[in-house]
Amino acid sequence: MATAAEGLPEAGAQPAKQDPAVETAEEAKEPAEADINELCKDMFSKMATYLTGELTATSEDYKLLENMNKLTSLKYLEMKDIAINISRNLKDLNQKYAALQPYLEQINLIEEQVAALEQAAYKLDAYSKKLEAKYKKLEKR
Repeated sequence: MATAAEGLPEAGAQPAKQDPAVETAEEAKEPAEADINELCKDMFSKMATYLTGELTATSEDYKLLENMNKLTSLKYLEMKDIAINISRNLKDLNQKYAALQPYLEQINLIEEQVAALEQAAYKLDAYSKKLEAKYKKLEKR
């Protein structure tokens, strides 16, 4: 323990001024009055430049948003016009379909009647073939 205590000064003792391991504090000196004024002016000038840049960037952001909102508004107006045209055309088509509805019903009725006639024709054809076969059978006798 004696060797470790040799490098340290005793409690309450003054450190040796010639010991290179011990640093001494220097007294803080205030800069001259003119230097403080120049530093303050420089700081305020730089702060003003910084704040001007920040405000300019924010202003540009708001201008961009305003332009985007205007363009979006125009697109919505175009979409509204398109929707109105589609609605108008759909109403026209519905009116035309309603006007054609009686004719479509007649076409369906005619189609059903044609199908019934076709079935009757097939039955008649089958019956006539049976009669022809009977006739030929009787003719052979």
